[in-house]
Amino acid sequence: MAVEALFETRLPNREPLARGKVRDLYDLGDTMIIAVTDRISAFDWVEPEGVPDKGKILTHMSMFWFEMLKEKGIVDHHVISMDLKDFPEDFQAAADQFEGRSMLVKKCDMFPVEFVIRGYLAGSGWKEYQKQGTVCDIELPSGLVESDKLEQPLYTPATKATDGHDINIHPTEAANIIGEDWNRQASEAALAVYNMGRDYAASRGIILCDTKFEFGTLDGKLVLADEVLTPDSSRFWPADQYTPGQGQPSFDKQFVRDYLETTDWDKDSPPPPLPDDIIEKTRDKYVEAYRLITGGSEF
Repeated sequence: MAVEALFETRLPNREPLARGKVRDLYDLGDTMIIAVTDRISAFDWVEPEGVPDKGKILTHMSMFWFEMLKEKGIVDHHVISMDLKDFPEDFQAAADQFEGRSMLVKKCDMFPVEFVIRGYLAGSGWKEYQKQGTVCDIELPSGLVESDKLEQPLYTPATKATDGHDINIHPTEAANIIGEDWNRQASEAALAVYNMGRDYAASRGIILCDTKFEFGTLDGKLVLADEVLTPDSSRFWPADQYTPGQGQPSFDKQFVRDYLETTDWDKDSPPPPLPDDIIEKTRDKYVEAYRLITGGSEF
């Protein structure tokens, strides 16, 4: 593949505050720089190879939605700029690493809860429903099948354990963690952003199955942070192929997951290398999602 993946960012005189599964975070005091690399994870492991342009695609998609949110005035967000000229000089000097894949953002006090909104019955929600007829202990009507559309989108929060796995919790437990008022404000905002994304995606021939958001506070106000409505944080399905009663094709890293399931990898040790064709097919899915949703053609 002609484009090389950027696996991590490096500066000669500045260490990142943290390296997540995908993002490198740089602390600038009251602000931060979030650099989105081309790393890709599956089954809670970061793969040894990256997917070329993935970080740029995710950043551009998030900015597309952040700008739409600003126009509609749904909720405040943390983005200041993704223009490198607004960054410190050492980031500008390393433009080959940061250009097009980084955001300068306001630093927020983040909630230790992920705000997951589900419009359809899939993933861990479907698994729980099969066992006990609930999602995050919220009772649902009987007789639903995999990928069914829910009567109303559900707020189904999650927390992270020390090993990085998401743990689904009931909304009342989220309220106990962050306070009833913040839980109400954030969940209402999450539902509003989901509804906006769902309606817009539908106009582009895409179903927004579910998504997760991260919120925090800044100067006593609720702020939406991190990424928004990307293939890494959401399940997008092609509407013309939607068939309830089974899993759906999606615009994400399903090629990676499916390939790993064909190997003898035990999921308790570092994963095996990904073949070039799996990386290329995965990149194509991210590019397709970006083009369909934003109408852009940069990638």
